[in-house]
Amino acid sequence: MATAEQVKALVRSHAEGDDSRFYSIAIQVAAQAARRGQHRLAQELRDLVDELRAGTPDRPMSPVPVVRPKGELAELLSAYFPQTRLSEMTLSERVRAQLERVLTEQRQRDKLRHHGFSPLRRLLFIGPPGTGKTMAASALAGELRLPLFTTRLDGLITKFMGETAAKLRVVFDAIAETRGVYFFDEVDAVASDRLAGNDVGEIRRVLNSFLQFLEQDASDSLVLAATNHPGLLDPAVFRRFDEVIRFSLPQPAEVQRVVANRLAALDISEIDWPSVQHAGDGLSHADVSVACENAAKDAILLGHDRVTTSGLVGALRARHTTTE
Repeated sequence: MATAEQVKALVRSHAEGDDSRFYSIAIQVAAQAARRGQHRLAQELRDLVDELRAGTPDRPMSPVPVVRPKGELAELLSAYFPQTRLSEMTLSERVRAQLERVLTEQRQRDKLRHHGFSPLRRLLFIGPPGTGKTMAASALAGELRLPLFTTRLDGLITKFMGETAAKLRVVFDAIAETRGVYFFDEVDAVASDRLAGNDVGEIRRVLNSFLQFLEQDASDSLVLAATNHPGLLDPAVFRRFDEVIRFSLPQPAEVQRVVANRLAALDISEIDWPSVQHAGDGLSHADVSVACENAAKDAILLGHDRVTTSGLVGALRARHTTTE
């Protein structure tokens, strides 16, 4: 039988005229029936969905409206439509392949669900600051043309017993009601002992609530979480996500790509790349970008359109001093 969340999702998708989502949930119900041994019911549901799909003319997908969270939700989420694309990011081949796999499965989620499989939709990003976790969330939303909802920790975390868990429920209700990319940045704030200002019991309640909401979430939204401190997360958090994507500091070749992309409008033909790669070793993607901007502005202020090796290396070394 369908779960309560699936029944609610079916009703909502029907009311919104979202045929694609309605059919995908029906296929989920059929897959669950098959796993319980109710093969006749499962096949009847699949046949019914196929019949309806064949007999219903394709309706253009209504665009997802620019959602402006209201009331209590406005204090918990910020929302916008990103224009970022994955091609704009400098990533390791491993991370790029993982993100592209997510996009492929999301774009063909109906095909996967027709065969009883779920697409990747719960992702945990871990890695040092400035390595692209937040930009990756924007890129996924931009590629899928979905709104990006970012949790506002200042509104979510409170000192009052039970209130944080209640606010989490409001966020997960929104995840179920409005398809989008939902981004929990600094997730360790709700999934580890970083709530040390509260009593231990309250810490446990917030963590248990977060894990429970993740477990129960059967929506069509993407749920992303990111942390710079994976060691602070409760081990159970990792098991609630479909994929853990590990971002790392750029390798020398990636440093060169970041520089080349960021300074594409200026003359960098005389850059000594080995020197630049060495100077950029240990910096994050964001730090390399800032150094590029500083070197470019120095060149422009001096009346040049050419960035020199010495100027760029100096800017990269300065970022090392800033980040120490």
